Amino acid sequence: MTKPLTPSLPCICASFRRTSRILTQLYEEALRPVGLRATQFTVLQTLSLAGEVTQAQLGQILAMDSTTLTRTLNIMGRRGWVAKRRGADRREWRMRLSKAGETQLKKALPHWEKAQTRLRRQLGAELSENLMKLTQKVTNTLIDKGESS
Repeated sequence: MTKPLTPSLPCICASFRRTSRILTQLYEEALRPVGLRATQFTVLQTLSLAGEVTQAQLGQILAMDSTTLTRTLNIMGRRGWVAKRRGADRREWRMRLSKAGETQLKKALPHWEKAQTRLRRQLGAELSENLMKLTQKVTNTLIDKGESS
């Protein structure tokens, strides 16, 4: 009987965080040639799908705390990837993908797709699909119960 590569952790949070770290490393390695971090790619991809949203809405979509999101958006704004404008309320910011952001996303997509394909091949199609459904279900369950930050 072979021993697992890593021990099973008794905590759901610890298990998800460990998995998240290793997945992040995989995607960051893939995105490095285009100068993107995994978090930045996720923001670009999300804005591409969502269109213009408030910073609060973007934070909710990504389940990301305000401080981390603000820091990421500031870096991306300096690079010209995200355009922002004031909303109806002067405290509100509305975010969208800029033309430079669209270009950066297009450059990154083949690298992201390569990482996606590699991961799906390693996990298999069924496990990949089940994993996507499971993470969505966990996220929605915790958001519905008011357990997210």
